[in-house]
Amino acid sequence: MSEKTPLLHYRLTCNTGPELTDTVVKMDEDDRRAEDQTSRKLGVVFGVVIPTLLAMFSVVVFLRIGFVVGQAGLYQSIAMFLVAYFIITMTVLSVCAISTNGALDAGGAYYMISRALGPEFGGSIGIMFFLANVCGSALYILGLVEAIMPTFGVPKGLHHVLPSGYWWFLLYGTVLLFLCFIVCLVGAHIYAKATFVIFIIVVTALASIFISFFTVAPVGVILPDTSALNSTSMSTANYTGFRLHTLESNLFSNYTVDYTTDAMMSFATVFAVMFNGCTGIMAGSNMSGDLKNPSYSIPRGTLAAVLITFIAYSLLSLLSLVLNIFHCAYDKLTNYVSNILDYSFLGDINIWPPMVTLGIYSSAMSAAMSNLIGASRILYALSKDNLFGGCLALAKKTSQSGNPWVSVLVSWLLVQVVLFAGKLNTIAGIVTIFFLLVYAAVNLACLAMEWASAPNFRPSFPCFTWHTCTLGILGCLVMMFLISSIYAFVSIAFMLLLLMLIHYLGPISKWGYISQALIFHQVRKYLLMLDVRKDHVKFWRPQVLLLIKNPSSCMGLMTFINDLKKSGLYVLGHVKLGVLDELPCDPFQSCYDSWLSLVDHLKIKAFVNLTLAESVRHGVQNLLFISGFGGMRPNTLVLGFYDDCFPQDHLQGEILLSAAHGVDAVCSNTDPEEQCSPFLPSVPADERPKDLKAEEYVSVIADAVKMGKNVTLARYFNQFKRDKVLWSGRKTRGHRKVTGPFIDVWPLNLLLPDSRGYVDICSLFLLQLACVLQETRAWNQARLRLFLCVEAGCSLQEEEEKKLRMMLEELRISAQVQMVPWDHVVALHWQREGGRGNLIEPAHSENEIQEEDGIQTVPDNASRLTDEYVCAVNSLIYGHSAPQPAVRFLYLPCPPADTSLYRAYLHQVDLLSRDLGPTLLVHGVTPVVTTDL
Repeated sequence: MSEKTPLLHYRLTCNTGPELTDTVVKMDEDDRRAEDQTSRKLGVVFGVVIPTLLAMFSVVVFLRIGFVVGQAGLYQSIAMFLVAYFIITMTVLSVCAISTNGALDAGGAYYMISRALGPEFGGSIGIMFFLANVCGSALYILGLVEAIMPTFGVPKGLHHVLPSGYWWFLLYGTVLLFLCFIVCLVGAHIYAKATFVIFIIVVTALASIFISFFTVAPVGVILPDTSALNSTSMSTANYTGFRLHTLESNLFSNYTVDYTTDAMMSFATVFAVMFNGCTGIMAGSNMSGDLKNPSYSIPRGTLAAVLITFIAYSLLSLLSLVLNIFHCAYDKLTNYVSNILDYSFLGDINIWPPMVTLGIYSSAMSAAMSNLIGASRILYALSKDNLFGGCLALAKKTSQSGNPWVSVLVSWLLVQVVLFAGKLNTIAGIVTIFFLLVYAAVNLACLAMEWASAPNFRPSFPCFTWHTCTLGILGCLVMMFLISSIYAFVSIAFMLLLLMLIHYLGPISKWGYISQALIFHQVRKYLLMLDVRKDHVKFWRPQVLLLIKNPSSCMGLMTFINDLKKSGLYVLGHVKLGVLDELPCDPFQSCYDSWLSLVDHLKIKAFVNLTLAESVRHGVQNLLFISGFGGMRPNTLVLGFYDDCFPQDHLQGEILLSAAHGVDAVCSNTDPEEQCSPFLPSVPADERPKDLKAEEYVSVIADAVKMGKNVTLARYFNQFKRDKVLWSGRKTRGHRKVTGPFIDVWPLNLLLPDSRGYVDICSLFLLQLACVLQETRAWNQARLRLFLCVEAGCSLQEEEEKKLRMMLEELRISAQVQMVPWDHVVALHWQREGGRGNLIEPAHSENEIQEEDGIQTVPDNASRLTDEYVCAVNSLIYGHSAPQPAVRFLYLPCPPADTSLYRAYLHQVDLLSRDLGPTLLVHGVTPVVTTDL
């Protein structure tokens, strides 16, 4: 095989080459996983519990707990925490279920969603989660800057005063972010050690706060003015301790204007700020690539962290209200709680105030680092999966220790861009919506896997159901739109845009698609409901089995039948001659993907059925018996015509790429000696004996009729140019529109000239197929022409025409009826002197003609015909071809009962349709039209 020969990749194949490739790939994958396992060092506590607690015990605890309870009051604060923890609890249950269903790799939530829902959802949600972590890191940096300014930006004696202002704030945030970047750049192991130290500080600070609530006597506190962010004016108030009056005054909400954004606060906006303290539940999942046992560590660590934070938040909020930290008069309370810098009250009443300050700085730095390293890990996982092509190629680079330093660098730069927002409350809503969208996707992933009923979805974590997943999704979506309907719509639209880009431009993955499992589940259910006993003629539709020998020579026919099926079943069948006992394995394992790639390239909606048989006839029988399921089985067999036309390779010079390459396309190939695919049947370079003889070909037709299948023979479709035919009716010349293509229908059995009717079952089936073709969207400009053969001067001519027009009206079929005199042709039929030509003995007598429900059933080939007569009929058809039709529908007689006459039968059908252009010879055996409602 030359170097240019395209190779299609398969999971199973009979060839040793691909088998060797699969083995090497599997060995490389195993080696990579083994290396990853050696680099993983973190357990439950250091890898999950501590990062999650620090992400949730963030700057929000110290800077926003007073803001929340002061604005919302006790009742609404409790409601906020219940809603927030309800959402995250449902999400945590889904995370635990997915994480315990198999081995996890780097990427956290992105890895779980992408492997559960497929690359489209996984990639789009992964980008959203990456952006959420980027914005979250910036949010915590801005919160830290706001916490530093009251301490170092206010004149205190002879201490140096930090300059204030927007650009100074940006500079301070940049410096703090750079410190986080240095820690994350060193690696996850150093980060884990740093977070442990920070965790000790934060826990100590929180413990001192709870102790101070009960030990510190009433004191006076100094409050900064809330009229402006940079104001240095002060006011005083008193801390009174436990008082019932304090609790009663703080039961209800008192929403005011946020001086940083000049926006009126509400339940939704305050919830958006508060919820940022609950978004750290994925911090442990983001470290999945650095955990020794992610499936063990993530469920236990995340649940423990959520429980601890819920208890801490609840107690802190309740005590803040009961102990009257906001102790002053009501107008002073309103002014105080709306202050974004009101963290200082925790320090003023603390047994050792510097401990609270240290806790604020530590928690803010830890949360910023957690989001930064989480964003880098997600970006690294996206780059490894190659969902965005070369756009993220650089992000794959890692250090010798395995740290993705390029991903850390890119994440750091994006966080720096977000810092230009300047205000914490400005981006709080955006961050919350991003996280809510990600949490909704995690619940959706678990719900989809549960609904798909896949046998391999067996999570060891049992505490979840589809009810918890659904409640989590609904909770996330409701809160997203309550916070900001505009941000919610924009984020969802952006995610859908990413989804479409990955779907059409991304590679085909080997992770599996949840959509396929869901479709299978639904299709199986509805196929069982599709009862053949309830079939009715008014719901009939063509369900076609097209027999293909060389697909590259039948592209025109395959696209035409795709139009003809009109939302019905379409199956491409191929028979390979051989015996399985003589082959080492299934010969179709290596070529089925090539057929599917051809279907994708032609943009047709068809299934592919391949079979192995000793003869073509037996192979077609197998296909007719086994194709389809339940009520979806082929009712019409389409065969190419048996003639001496040499097949043409319409894919010559092109390479068909398989799905394994990630694209379904056709590429140019300059080497004419190469085939389009080494696994598709090739078109022979020279004329070779046919795989079946004329008698066997007619036997295939007879077998299909015996099995109750309609039969269609397609001839000259190598001349059919679909684009040229369909676009001819859409062009304009000046102001005059060119007429659309014509579809010609000859409903009479032209090989039975002594028949006395036009409405037998076969004629109506032929007319129905032509009408179905005209009704398709691509052929809606086509015009139907119906040719009625009559004897000139016959008294029944007007009666027959009237009867036919009435029938077309009842059947709601619009067609031009043309009367065609054929006296001279019929006269040749009665000239039987000397028995000239090839004759077919009558199989039935004329008295066997019967009429059922007004529809005449005519015996097949009940006449003796001469070649001269058949050629005259052919000339008659050709003479009424102006303008040239796009396709013709002709009546195909049933094969004779005597098998010795098969060759003569095929010869007459050949003469009948010779040189007529694209033609369908149709034989129908089932009723397909009705005038009933």
